[in-house]
Amino acid sequence: MSTKVADHILERLRAWGVEQVFGYPGDGINGLLAAWGRAEDRPRFIQSRHEEMSAFEAVGYAKFSGRIGVCAATSGPGAIHLLNGLYDAKLDHVPVLAIVGQTNRTAMGGSYQQEVDLHTLYKDVASDFVETVTVPEQLPNVLDRAIRTAYARRCPTALIIPGDVQELDYSPPTHEFKMVPSSMGMSEYTMTPTDEALRRAADVLNAGDKIAILVGQGAAGAVAEVQEIAELLGAGVAKALLGKDVLSDELPYVTGPIGLLGSRPSYELMRDCDTLLTIGSSFPYTQFMPDFGKARAVQIDIDAHMIGMRYPYEVNLVGDARATLRRLVPLLESDRGGREWYDTVCANVRRWHETMERRAHLSADPINPEYVARALDPLLPENAILTSDSGSVANWYARHITMRPGMRGSLSGTLATMGPGVPYAIGAKFAHPDRPVFALVGDGAMQMNGLAEMITAAKYRDRWSDPRLVVGVWNNQDLNQVTWEMRAMEGAPSFLPSQEIPDVQYAAFARSLGLTGVRVEKPEDVEAGWRAALEADGPSVIEFLTDPAVPPIPPHATWEQMEATAASILKGDADRGSVVKQGLKAKMQEFLPGRDKS
Repeated sequence: MSTKVADHILERLRAWGVEQVFGYPGDGINGLLAAWGRAEDRPRFIQSRHEEMSAFEAVGYAKFSGRIGVCAATSGPGAIHLLNGLYDAKLDHVPVLAIVGQTNRTAMGGSYQQEVDLHTLYKDVASDFVETVTVPEQLPNVLDRAIRTAYARRCPTALIIPGDVQELDYSPPTHEFKMVPSSMGMSEYTMTPTDEALRRAADVLNAGDKIAILVGQGAAGAVAEVQEIAELLGAGVAKALLGKDVLSDELPYVTGPIGLLGSRPSYELMRDCDTLLTIGSSFPYTQFMPDFGKARAVQIDIDAHMIGMRYPYEVNLVGDARATLRRLVPLLESDRGGREWYDTVCANVRRWHETMERRAHLSADPINPEYVARALDPLLPENAILTSDSGSVANWYARHITMRPGMRGSLSGTLATMGPGVPYAIGAKFAHPDRPVFALVGDGAMQMNGLAEMITAAKYRDRWSDPRLVVGVWNNQDLNQVTWEMRAMEGAPSFLPSQEIPDVQYAAFARSLGLTGVRVEKPEDVEAGWRAALEADGPSVIEFLTDPAVPPIPPHATWEQMEATAASILKGDADRGSVVKQGLKAKMQEFLPGRDKS
């Protein structure tokens, strides 16, 4: 039997080490599906419930494995559905390859069924590389280039393959004019700045007295080096959310997350520092950086087109974080005198942890959402992987989950899309089938995507040597983050027609799939709920009935801002009863223990 184009594509994916492709079938990829049958499901076809979930699973797989994630979809609507997940990969700089079908070449331009101009559609999301295969001889070059580009530029790429092309006999490019051959693989490479640039950076850092470091996911390969430079400089270290798992939160000088979902000590670190070193982060919120002109600054980033645009940096070092820091450390002065700044940073961190502990144990109706995350934190295994969805749950993930050495975590950082929590977790399970994975999800995201994708978790539970995939759902019947944004930023009460959502029986749905499902309605049962998930022999859904009136207060919020927000709510918020009757202003003040009223 002759080798078809579809056969060759799967063979080449295997040669690149691709072990699974996350996808959903459709007649636009029938040729590929037939080839999968001939290849005995190698690489494995992982069937999601929706193409968007396939893309999210590919992103989750790539984030937690360090390898390329691959997703596949049919022409027209299937290819369209991939887009949100692919934009998530683009904005978080994750290597993903999308393989999508297209109508037969003979029908293109004829307004045929499911005919969409996919090349134009994908031109932005896969701007680094998108190509339509029209003849077999384009392969393997375009596939190899798509994979190499995804790795080299940390981005999504796309191949569009018409249905009739998939079924053509494969013939490789020949040694002729206008043929493009190809070869396998790419070596690892390391980029570092010049000696002169490193000396200028060292001069800035050596001149500083109050040094702050901001790390993002680009520092993940330089953990030891970041620790060494922080301790050498007596610096505090704040973490962008995508860099939450870079450094252990148990280190006394790690101030935790930064930004709207950040911590008070991170805010104070940036407010009071005189020198800033940013490593592997494009954290976008300038208002949380030092005031312009107050701090001298150095940035390290591997991507030249992402450098120098978040703050007026004095020195921009383009290079790999680990290699650059290794060359920078010997240039730094070790005898820096007093440790007042370091001691202040550590004291601020201790005070913040005490505040978070108190807030988590305040009463709420019925359960304090902060306590749900706080109760999970000490129970997490040392090799746990965590995903967080977008929404108010991301606040609790950011502030209450203590990252320890060996743990991993991520969320949709720059796109901040709803819905990736559960599919990210599934992708993580395929990347690390021997590790427990926890998805922290709000009820809005669970209704949007998570419920259906629990079917996928049930379908593949036997593929994972550690069967634990724990989905914790914060059930408050409110699209809570937007509700609070409306209150705080617009001065508007909650608009219930847009914000209130149904009370769905998430745990019961899990049980209907043969999974573990637990509904927790009282604070005293929260820890037992998490323990039930940890003891389960397969995926589980643990839902907690939480209070929507607990505010995700920004770290820079003043009493005046909180009082204005509370006054706005009390004036017109038809919220769910008891908290407003008590006075939401009092509730918000209760959740600010120890806050300086100045």
